[in-house]
Amino acid sequence: MRNKIALKLTIYFAAALLIFSLVVGSSFRILFRQHAEDLKRMELEQRATKIAQIMSETREQLANWQERRANLRHDTSPLTPEQQHPGPFATYGSLLYFLSTSAADDVWVINSDKTLERRDLPAGTPIRREITYKDLPEDANSVVAEAFDGKTVFSQGFSPLLEMPTLSVGVPIKSKNGTITGVVLVHSPLSGLDEATSQGMKILLVSGSIALLLGFFFSLFFSWKFTKPLNLMKKTAEKMAEGDYSVRSGVKQDDEIGDLGNALDILGERLELASQESAKLDQLRKDFIANISHELRTPVTVIRGSLDAICDRVVTSKTDIAEYHRQMLAESIFLQRLINDLLDLSRLQNNNFQIEKSPLNFYEVVKDVVRSSYHIGQKKNVDIHFESDQELYPMDGDYGRLRQMLMIFMDNAIKFSPAEKAIQVHLNEGRLTITDYGCGIKPKDLPHIFERFYKARTETNKSGTGLGLSIAKEIAERHGIDLKMESEEKAFTKVILLLSSMLKNR
Repeated sequence: MRNKIALKLTIYFAAALLIFSLVVGSSFRILFRQHAEDLKRMELEQRATKIAQIMSETREQLANWQERRANLRHDTSPLTPEQQHPGPFATYGSLLYFLSTSAADDVWVINSDKTLERRDLPAGTPIRREITYKDLPEDANSVVAEAFDGKTVFSQGFSPLLEMPTLSVGVPIKSKNGTITGVVLVHSPLSGLDEATSQGMKILLVSGSIALLLGFFFSLFFSWKFTKPLNLMKKTAEKMAEGDYSVRSGVKQDDEIGDLGNALDILGERLELASQESAKLDQLRKDFIANISHELRTPVTVIRGSLDAICDRVVTSKTDIAEYHRQMLAESIFLQRLINDLLDLSRLQNNNFQIEKSPLNFYEVVKDVVRSSYHIGQKKNVDIHFESDQELYPMDGDYGRLRQMLMIFMDNAIKFSPAEKAIQVHLNEGRLTITDYGCGIKPKDLPHIFERFYKARTETNKSGTGLGLSIAKEIAERHGIDLKMESEEKAFTKVILLLSSMLKNR
């Protein structure tokens, strides 16, 4: 199934949102109910305290009225309206009824003699039976006892008696002198609290459902966006596995996924370079085998042909046999040079092969090579001119290998120089140049001049193996010498060696 990670991420996000919603819903229900109950307690306490205050004032008024009535019992003068009526509430019952109906709560009064006063029960009241102090449950008795001690007490212990969940508060009734004359009990049903909690939960459920739905779609979108670069990298890796190293993921992000995409692209670049290098090496190997086969086949064919002619007595004269022997000797010498050059090149190209360096004077190396080459040049009537700005060029190097490198350049210069021409050798300020004025090199061939078997066995270079310049280049690199070659066809060829990085302080 495709996009498994996106599906998993969506499920994880949805599960996290669902768990979060459940935790929030449960916490909200508990905290909301607790908060609503606290508000109800506060409101109920304020109401009960106010009722207790009214009850205390009413009792004082009734006591004063009764006292005035007793004093005026033998007075024959007519009574004033105030003396005829004690106040708006002639009895506790009417006062309790007013308080209960106005507050929508059930108000009880417990007198100091443990008598219970309750408002008259109108028609339709669920509990129409009379309730006395003796009917109160044990929890209710403890509430009344604590209230008579001057405390404000909350309880739900009256719920069984009232046959409904209620919250009750007990507040002491105090006279002006602080004496507790009774207790006010106010009972408020909890049905409204449950309804408010249920309504709040409904609102939360609707809001949470909408949030969950939106969260699911957002989770789906972000999961797809998260996995999109992963899919691109997957396709890129598959292409690389098929051998196409040119493909790139193109993921550009400033995070770990972007780093992974960048690493994958870098891997592709390196694999592409490695593939190109491998193809190049494979082609070089094929070219090498083809070239070496050609180089070996020619002298071997000549030697075998000469031996066949001698063995079959095709050639019988001593002069011809001697010529055949000279020819076989020349070809065997060529084979020996070819094998030696191959061994030298193989050693120099091996990183584990160490050349032996020691302090030397590069000027002496050049002078030695010029002296040896001078006698070779005289055979072709080619002169060699050597100039140097000084006679001290100290450096660390392998004298034999450096001499071999310079001899290769000088042999080529003499070989390709026409008679009556001079070769210029200049050593100046850490720069050695060897210039001949022969046939030169074609521009298209110049970049390949240091490759193995370049122009091997040409008419001009019958005795060459085609490995000399490759060996010279390896020796130069082993000594840290910068090697360049300049040439103009049918004009000149100049070899340039830059020694400044290898020379010691003079």
